[in-house]
Amino acid sequence: MLYGSLRERSYSKLLTLEAAGLLEAMGAEVRVFDPLGLPQPDAAPDTHAKVEELRDLAAWSEGMVWCSPERHGAMTGILKSQIDWIPLSVGAVRPTQGKTLAVMEVCGGSQSFNAVNQMRILGRWMRMLTIPNQSSVAKAFLEFEEDGRMKPSAYYDRVVDVMEELVKFTLLTRDVSPYLVDRYSERKESAEQLSKRVNQKSI
Repeated sequence: MLYGSLRERSYSKLLTLEAAGLLEAMGAEVRVFDPLGLPQPDAAPDTHAKVEELRDLAAWSEGMVWCSPERHGAMTGILKSQIDWIPLSVGAVRPTQGKTLAVMEVCGGSQSFNAVNQMRILGRWMRMLTIPNQSSVAKAFLEFEEDGRMKPSAYYDRVVDVMEELVKFTLLTRDVSPYLVDRYSERKESAEQLSKRVNQKSI
């Protein structure tokens, strides 16, 4: 689970932790990445401890949750930096391909969907299976208790819906995701490379 703010009272973090508790109650094993200390992409080697931690978690996970505040009508650079550190491929392995993804955002004012829409585009680019449902919490500063727990509301109900749907899609696609993301163009390319390697005119 990734969140996109380093504020002391970060509502994207609080929403992420609320969602993490729901996922655990539904039987999932959950890990939340703390972006504090993660360097900007290309400002440090990929052997940096925080980068390795992030990449290990991305490889370990079956599904992911991304949660960002909306800032200047967009997702934050803090969340984008985390995504940018996750490589599209490591050797023959694509760390995010076929994994499920749920997207959420928190808003300081009225409800908006700019951040979740951007995260959907990134999920597609990372070749993930982004679930249909999503969460956008308006005026997030009104939706959490002092202890950080989310207040009962329609927004909370939607978060439950989204996490439940993420679990369902993850279980449904767990054993078939390699088939779902298998591409003809990549099979064809591999065949052509094999043909050249073994000197066959056709394959």
